[in-house]
Amino acid sequence: MIQDDRKGEVEMEDTKIRKSVREGYANIARRESSCCSPVNSCCAPADSNNKARDQANDISKKIGYSEEELKIVPEGSNLGLGCGNPVALASLEEGQTVLDLGSGAGFDCFLASRKVGDKGKVIGVDMTPEMVEKARGNLQKNNYKNVEFRLGEIEHLPVADNSVDVVISNCVINLSPDKASVFSEALRVLKPGGKLMISDIVLLKPLPDSIKRSVEAYVGCLAGAVMKNEYLDLIEKAGFHQVKVIDEAHFPVELMENDPTTAAIIENVGISPEEIKGVGASVVSIKVSGIKTTQD
Repeated sequence: MIQDDRKGEVEMEDTKIRKSVREGYANIARRESSCCSPVNSCCAPADSNNKARDQANDISKKIGYSEEELKIVPEGSNLGLGCGNPVALASLEEGQTVLDLGSGAGFDCFLASRKVGDKGKVIGVDMTPEMVEKARGNLQKNNYKNVEFRLGEIEHLPVADNSVDVVISNCVINLSPDKASVFSEALRVLKPGGKLMISDIVLLKPLPDSIKRSVEAYVGCLAGAVMKNEYLDLIEKAGFHQVKVIDEAHFPVELMENDPTTAAIIENVGISPEEIKGVGASVVSIKVSGIKTTQD
């Protein structure tokens, strides 16, 4: 009975976290701003919206996107929400089917579509209706023929078994309260020999309890992050082989300092800017790859 009660508590907490994340990213979609830049009203003057776009592009350059990539994607698809460039790492080929976990407004999907060509296909999955609506709007306005967006949770993917060549994700899995299920689902949908190529946030040392408990931090990609070794173990336990870190870098502290969620933590939780900088030293962005073998 105690065990059942504990299971119920965990499920309730997971539901609460998922709801908070969904609401946070719905607000981002409506306001067309990133979690790492000041929030703008959807009715803001043009120069404010241009500033938000420039900030998003600035963030993206710092985490690995080229000027050319930023120019070729539809206006409004880059919200500056990532922590790396999984498309660049994935070595995509023409004709492949690519799945993006937590596709947001479609930024990485649109980049991937150019690499896989007309014979390929890109599927974006996101649990936030406002993000899916925004991505589909970008799709319709720009006439991409090989991209589609589906509403769904990355722990329960609306994708068939053994149907995808490459799974990518950009700073999204850390938000999931059930990361083990995410990696299991990624393995399920991949074809034998398929690749997992993701960018995400992990920790080198534990976060203070006050930040772990902060919903604002969760939406801001902090509180959901786990230790690096734990993250890699979850991928291997799901059944992936040849799991390796391709690249690792400290997440830019200036992005955390400008993050309105970080400001909320400082105000609501009482953590000083100096402590936030200390937290920043333990937060890293990693690029990870894994393979689904033919035996899986």
